[in-house]
This record gives sequence, C-alpha cells and structure tokens, in this order.
Amino acid sequence: MIDVLCVTYDSTKQINFLSPGDSIYEVGDKVIVSTENGFHLATVKKGNYKQKKENLVLPLDKVVRKATDEDLKQYDENFKNAEKALAEAKKISKDLNLDMNFLDAFYNLDKSQLLFSFLSDDRVDFRELAKKLAQKYKTRIELRQIGVRDKAKRVGGLGPCGLFLCCNSFLTDFNSVSINMAKNQFLALNPSKINGVCGRLLCCLGYENDVYTELKKDFPKLGSIIETEYGIGKIVEIDVFKRTYSVDLKEKGIVEFELEGIYGKNK
Repeated sequence: MIDVLCVTYDSTKQINFLSPGDSIYEVGDKVIVSTENGFHLATVKKGNYKQKKENLVLPLDKVVRKATDEDLKQYDENFKNAEKALAEAKKISKDLNLDMNFLDAFYNLDKSQLLFSFLSDDRVDFRELAKKLAQKYKTRIELRQIGVRDKAKRVGGLGPCGLFLCCNSFLTDFNSVSINMAKNQFLALNPSKINGVCGRLLCCLGYENDVYTELKKDFPKLGSIIETEYGIGKIVEIDVFKRTYSVDLKEKGIVEFELEGIYGKNK
C-alpha cells in the first residue's frame, strides 16, 4: 500500500493518481503536478489515502506543491492564449486541406508545450501544420489524434442512466468492452440501449460481467432442451438474480422454475 492522491487535470479533465510526497492535501485543493511534459495544474478529487500498488501504473507523477494565486493567474492567461492558438490551427489546417476536427488546445503551466487535440476518421499527415505552428508560437507543438471516447471524457455529460459519465467522473482508463458482454447479461442488442453518448459500447457493461459469468455457471445453458416434471421443454429465459429459469413446454407453455428445483436433466 502506498500514499496517493486522486486528481483531475484542469486542462484535459483527465483523472489520475499521483504521489503526494510528504504533504497533506484535501478535496478541492489546486496543486501543481510535475510530469514528463512539464508542469500542470490539477484539482484534488480525493485527498491522501492508501492504494494497492497493483492497482496503479508506476512510477506516479508527483505533486510539487499547492498552487498559488500567481499559478492560477498564469493558467487563466495560458487558457486564453491557447484559445487563440486553436483558432489559428483551424485556419492553417483548412488552408492545408487537412481533415481535422479540433477539439481543444492548451499550454502546460510553464508554456514549454502547446498541445492540440483533434478527431479524424483517417490518419493525418500534420507535419507541415506542426512546423507552421512551431514557427509562430516558438514552443514545442504536439498534435494528438483522439477518439470519440476521449472526446466524451473531455466534454462530459449525462449517460443513459441519468448520472454523469463514468469516463468523466472516475475512470482513469478505457477498459476493453465487447458485444459478448451485453449478450452475457441478456441485454437487448439495441444500439440505443447499449451504446453511450460517444456512440461506442457502454463502459459499464464490464462492471458486472464477471458476476453474471460466475452466477450463470449454476444454470443450464440458455436454449438447451431439458426434462422437467411437466415434460421436455426448451429454456427460453434465465434470471440469475431471482435464480429462476423459464422453460417453454409443449403442453403448458412457458413455466418458471427455481434453480434449486431443477427436476430433470439436459437433453
């Protein structure tokens, strides 16, 4: 177990775990973080607490200190300058006939780097654009192509459940999600039901998938033919939480059985 902080970077809204060093920080504190790309302003979401090493990606970036009024003033100034740079990047990319849908731009705190994020359906050769931007702004330029899930994380919003998006609230990474997870949980394969605001499969499909997999081990397979006290029928529905399954019987129609009361055997 090691001491960590959970923070949100003010510029990218990315959630990350950091090393607090020997200092104590509270929720809402503005802090300066040292990364390989310079210094960044972040907001503490959860103060000092213990976390297992295996749940973290080491080494952790470090919190240098609490942000001062001068730091906050510098951040606001950088934000305004980055907005102007974003408008210029859009203009130049259009002149170069580049298919780039820019999302945002920001400086790190010491202005040693200017990062632009954009979306595009194809790979983009932006070398000429980067060269022109570097000549104009006299700093290191990074152009980062992101996906629709990253956009949702940056922009935020409400999910189909009515709560704030998981990716914008507490997820630090995007875990792999597949259509098989929806099938495993007996969900209707309707895109409007299983896709998030980003248009991709809901991240939360992975939250309970392992539980469903474990609970289903006790049940006969959906679609299998079994023998019951009322005759032979086909399993058409399984409810892992009620621990019941429904069988379509020729004489009686659909009948619900309790799992512990399985009468016959699979055919």
